[in-house]
Amino acid sequence: MNSVGEGCTDLKREYDQCFNRWFAEKFLKGDRSGDPCTEMFKKYQHCVQKAIKEKDIPIDGVEFMGPNKDKP
Repeated sequence: MNSVGEGCTDLKREYDQCFNRWFAEKFLKGDRSGDPCTEMFKKYQHCVQKAIKEKDIPIDGVEFMGPNKDKP
């Protein structure tokens, strides 16, 4: 699935691959020592927030997820 911003799609795919690998190989096996994908997520999140602003997508009332829950 593509991202809301065309320029964010590659970042989304990289993050998805990182998260899925970490989830399957570490988290599900009991290793909860950290998420190595956090910085990648932050880059993707920033890109999405920028795309939302550029496309003037209304976000009032939307809750954001992730380590940085600030609205764009």
